[in-house]
Amino acid sequence: MKQSVLAWFDSARYQSALSDTQASGIDWVRILPFIGLHLACLLVFWVGVSPIAVAAFAFSYLLRMFAITAFYHRYFAHRSFKTSRAIQFVFAVIGAASTQRGPLWWAAHHRQHHRCADQAEDPHAPRHGFLWSHMGWFLSREHFVTDPKRIPDLIEYPELRLLDRFALLVPVVYAAAWFGLGAILSATAPGLETSGAQLLVWGYFLSTVVLIHATLTINSLAHVWGKRRYATRDDSRNNFWLALLTLGEGWHNNHHHYPGSARQGFFWWEIDLSYYVLKAMSWVGLVWDVKSVPEPIRRARLVQAES
Repeated sequence: MKQSVLAWFDSARYQSALSDTQASGIDWVRILPFIGLHLACLLVFWVGVSPIAVAAFAFSYLLRMFAITAFYHRYFAHRSFKTSRAIQFVFAVIGAASTQRGPLWWAAHHRQHHRCADQAEDPHAPRHGFLWSHMGWFLSREHFVTDPKRIPDLIEYPELRLLDRFALLVPVVYAAAWFGLGAILSATAPGLETSGAQLLVWGYFLSTVVLIHATLTINSLAHVWGKRRYATRDDSRNNFWLALLTLGEGWHNNHHHYPGSARQGFFWWEIDLSYYVLKAMSWVGLVWDVKSVPEPIRRARLVQAES
């Protein structure tokens, strides 16, 4: 129990259990912060709502969703574009504020998913059960540890190792910043009718819970709900609604067909907001070598000929 509590803030103190039986279970002490995060959303009935609170929710959600989709996923896990070490770290910190653990942990598990998608070794295959694929895997003992062998290109950065080790400190600071902003606005602009507690709930608790579960739908729903354009070896699907919710991640069958592309909406009508922002960033030199899908690959392995 002590080890699990200490691991809330220092993941290096957490080691996977030795036996398969122990490793496969949920560590209830370890996930108490995750449970508390959901319960804290009930505070919305106490703090109420205001236009500034809704704006805080939207800004917080969109900023961190972009960090997850564009950097945690397309950059750290798939290296589909290049950037500077400074920008790499900035978006690693923003991604950590999403409360989805550190960038090394995220990339290591996602690379394992692609090695054996929807097979027995896949951490979150819906074939193991829908709830497991959505969040059970995320809470189990065996998946708390980062495997450095899966991320040799990332483990060399000491700042990323430090961030990965103390990943929960970032959301704590982020939450405190929202409370502080609300307190300042309450004192200096009372006409906004907000408070520290209100922006804490809307800017962190509510937006984070929605953000986490929206991200996790790509592991669960995007492998059972939608259409298949490509004959991949997994159950991945393209889903317009999930693409809107996750800034482009819902074109999941496209992604499994060619994971190396920073663009997951392969056709002009497939909205991919993360890619649009990355493209804009490339125009000002913040990122470069942004990869897209080659035309021969885009037309290969089609489930059926498209008009």
